[in-house]
Amino acid sequence: MMVRVCEMTFLLASSLAVLPAFAGPALDVLVESYPDHLVSHDDNSITWRDGTVMPVGDEAKGLNFEELLKGPSILSQFAIPYPLGSGLKVPQLNEDPGRIRYEPFFTKMYGDCRKGDVEKRLKPVAWLPRYGGGTLMATSVNSVADRLSEVSRELEMLPKAMMKYLIPSAGIYNCRAITETDRTSVHSYGAAIDINDRYSDYWVWTKKKKGQFTWVNRIPLEIVHIFEQHGFIWGGKWYHFDTMHFEYRPEMIRLAERGWPRD
Repeated sequence: MMVRVCEMTFLLASSLAVLPAFAGPALDVLVESYPDHLVSHDDNSITWRDGTVMPVGDEAKGLNFEELLKGPSILSQFAIPYPLGSGLKVPQLNEDPGRIRYEPFFTKMYGDCRKGDVEKRLKPVAWLPRYGGGTLMATSVNSVADRLSEVSRELEMLPKAMMKYLIPSAGIYNCRAITETDRTSVHSYGAAIDINDRYSDYWVWTKKKKGQFTWVNRIPLEIVHIFEQHGFIWGGKWYHFDTMHFEYRPEMIRLAERGWPRD
């Protein structure tokens, strides 16, 4: 499945902004999704278990896509809803649900890899051991490593022909920035996994090769659904596609399951 599109920056329409009626449910699921760290929220802030009060920021309010990526708030992380369902539609221009991330939130939760915070919390994950997938290191924070072990067990029940998409994994923990940016990769927190890049597609690679990019996917949806059931969103649902990439973002999944935003 593919569609030809031109690359450009656009102003997010009001339908993609975090509307006031949407903010409450978004913050509800945020607190529910990270019970080891968050205790409550009000209209303006979230409260951490250590007593830290972190402002949730403003709504999207006319910021363009690049501005949201570079200067997000906690609320603007929800500006683009994550789609669930049995089908897969081609994402619209700059429709990248979950790719807007407020880094101070994730750094406080998982630690700063540059200071050694993340590495000491890593835990081994036996990746598809029946098929010799090896051992990967994921964060123990939010039980991400344990959830990936559960994902692995369920993936092993898929037909053997699907293992080529999963083995070898391109890795989990890597203290680095996102390609061609100064923004922190979720791999820096040990909370994202890349499956076999041989059968994956990444918009940056495509753009370099062709001068523009065409959305494309080769990953079976059976694999995607298993990850989603354990709280991982998929980069194949982004306009700026990264089909090898899954990251632990249960708040995005929970909000979609509850039908937000509503028409």
